[in-house]
Amino acid sequence: MKTHDAVIRPYDPATDTKKLSHIWLEASLLAHPFVGEQRLREQKALIEDRYLPQSETWVACMGGDPCGFISLLGTFVGAIFVSPDRQGSGLGRQLIAHAVTLKGELTLEVYTDNRQAMAFYKRLGFQEISRRPVDDDGNAFENARLRLIG
Repeated sequence: MKTHDAVIRPYDPATDTKKLSHIWLEASLLAHPFVGEQRLREQKALIEDRYLPQSETWVACMGGDPCGFISLLGTFVGAIFVSPDRQGSGLGRQLIAHAVTLKGELTLEVYTDNRQAMAFYKRLGFQEISRRPVDDDGNAFENARLRLIG
């Protein structure tokens, strides 16, 4: 399923926070099962209280309903998530293209065990620039740092 009628708009904390944290959780449960459901559910509050408010977030909407988002910290992609029922529709590609238009280049980190995301970023032209054996919390989940120059 491909879509070209998504509207990308700025994040509205008054109406989007709960919807985006739900998208984050549902997509994370699919993409990061190795992290564990309990840990992901615990991190949901951080998404709502810290990460969304502190980043430049853009929301992809279909028919007015949020179905994906990208959060930027300068040129770093802090998060990009698409609702599981909309994955494969081109929304992730649209969000990346929007961010590249705004920033010119992007970097991000991705769990190497998230093979679907690794393949997605490579298809878009991201190049791996480094790896580290642990995540931000010191857990043994390897991360790759990728860069895309627009």
